[in-house]
Amino acid sequence: MAKYFLIESRSPFDSAEVNNNYQLASDLASKGHEVSLFLVENGVFAARSTAQINDFSKLTNVNLFADDFSLRERGISPNELKSTIKVAGISIVVEAMAQGTKTMWL
Repeated sequence: MAKYFLIESRSPFDSAEVNNNYQLASDLASKGHEVSLFLVENGVFAARSTAQINDFSKLTNVNLFADDFSLRERGISPNELKSTIKVAGISIVVEAMAQGTKTMWL
């Protein structure tokens, strides 16, 4: 199976398209692909433990990451995140691409 690294920069509170992207990640994972979703810029708002987003909760088989810089810029501390979110730097994108992972900015 293939490896996918998806990058989401939009907030699900500002764009309905974001939920479609969460669904894409979930669908790819359910087909047996290895899927990672990296939240950057306003995309990190979905990572907060208090954020209630139905489609985000379906990402059970997806590796979830939030950009450390984006979190700091928005005043979100790592202890405010959902337990399934790992904090990572932008270098994780470079590493995924170097490994030949199919990378898509959504």
